[in-house]
Amino acid sequence: MWFKLQDLIMSDQIKFIVDNLNKEPFRKNYNLITFDSLEPMQLLQVLNDQIVDIREEMPEQTAKRMLSLLGILKYKPPGNATDMSTFRQGLVIGSKPVIYPVLHWLLQRSNELKKRAYLAHFLIKLEVPSEFLQDETVADTNKQYEELMEAFKTLHKECEQLKTSGFSTAEIRRVETVQNHQQMLKIARQLRVEKEREELLAQQKQEQKNQLFHAVQRLQRVQNKLKSMRHVAADTSPESLMKKVEEEIKFNSYMVTEKFPRELENKKKELHFLQKVVSDSAMGHSDLLELESKISEINTQINQLIEKKVMRNEPVKGKLSLYRQQASIISRIKEAKAEELKEAKEKLASLEREVSVKTNQTREFDGTEVLKGDEVS
Repeated sequence: MWFKLQDLIMSDQIKFIVDNLNKEPFRKNYNLITFDSLEPMQLLQVLNDQIVDIREEMPEQTAKRMLSLLGILKYKPPGNATDMSTFRQGLVIGSKPVIYPVLHWLLQRSNELKKRAYLAHFLIKLEVPSEFLQDETVADTNKQYEELMEAFKTLHKECEQLKTSGFSTAEIRRVETVQNHQQMLKIARQLRVEKEREELLAQQKQEQKNQLFHAVQRLQRVQNKLKSMRHVAADTSPESLMKKVEEEIKFNSYMVTEKFPRELENKKKELHFLQKVVSDSAMGHSDLLELESKISEINTQINQLIEKKVMRNEPVKGKLSLYRQQASIISRIKEAKAEELKEAKEKLASLEREVSVKTNQTREFDGTEVLKGDEVS
């Protein structure tokens, strides 16, 4: 079961990867078969072709560089330290169970990761050994480098705020000529956020109104049904209750003594047949031909026996055959009715649960007790 689940997840990942690699900007023109048949080195190249060509690189160097890049992109391999070792080894040899999840993760977050990689290019600090910083020129250059990094952070933050402000470039330039334009932009952004929040709340309010309306309608239908059932129960005499109990006992006895044992026997036969199929060796073409020949021979014998019987005009065991046929029909009808009764009981129990849930929900909405079935009219 676990392996089937893993296979299902991997097939979904492969389909997602192929669909995205066939789009812009990759345009690889893969299908599921051609992609799954890629050699390990080709698979590694697919994973890495946006960085550098790895065909002239040692596998250990490739894995080390990929691990470094995936760390910058904040990819977290699954599992513990032992699994991490397996993950590294999988990167070295181009293992599909390792490469596919990484590709799936990268393609799912392509826009986010592009931004993260862009920022990493400028914000990953180059560590200078302390002994080199003793040189005044190196120390001054390193200080300028750190100041430029901080300036980049500030400018990038302002750029992102302007992108989300909702203003066009021309509007931003026009606003920049106005005094206190930073304060105006901040207020405008807050206004836009509040408007979006207001629209979202209005939409949620309408959805809740619709849900409440449908819930009330359903509750009324269930209450009416429950009321009619209570009236029926109120008109029931002790004799009818006893009869109902006897019918319930008969039904349960039938289920326990006939239906369930028969179903269990059928399941056992099916299991035995499947076990036999599994244990038998695979049939070749000659085995199939031999089996078809036997089936044809047996069918011929059956037809000959039927023809002989008709020629002799052997009377069918009249009444006994008719009784057997009627008993078979009655048994099938009985089984069908038992299933209908079982479904009706389950539906009744489900409706009673819904009544309880809807009553509690409605009480939470308005803080009052909902009228019960015999109090509606």
